[in-house]
Amino acid sequence: MSINGIGTAGYPLTGYTARKMETSVEPGTVGFMEAVEDKAAQGRATDYDEKAFEMVGRGAPQEVKDAWMDAAKEVNANGMGIRGNGMMSHISQMMVQRLNKQLKGETENFDILGSTVESAIQATKEALYDLEHPRVYMPRSIEAQQARIKEGEFYRAFLERLEQL
Repeated sequence: MSINGIGTAGYPLTGYTARKMETSVEPGTVGFMEAVEDKAAQGRATDYDEKAFEMVGRGAPQEVKDAWMDAAKEVNANGMGIRGNGMMSHISQMMVQRLNKQLKGETENFDILGSTVESAIQATKEALYDLEHPRVYMPRSIEAQQARIKEGEFYRAFLERLEQL
């Protein structure tokens, strides 16, 4: 029994028909909702890449930002360890650099990349060196190890683009 489009359990009747339509799609074809979800996920990843850049490169020139975004798109990772869902995968070396600035008493300027291409190259080289030469051995989970590998790939791709500028 339904009254004004509400089923017996108090739920709209549209849920059943929507699920039934989803299952009637031919195998191998991408449905409209899946395509919309994929586009939204790509947009969210780009937003998080931009937010990650703003955390360390607020004063950097536009070409540094473009290099960051291109490298993040290519590697599917960014230098802050922020995933496409907004969660951090691990503590990245640029995050460590940022935290070191805080420990030294800098409360306003967390601009790791600086204001020039050269300063961005220097900061990236330092982060890559620290990533490849840890000061202390710390056991890490497989997921953290994989995230650090992606972080290294990002730094190399970012550095390559910066050196071409």
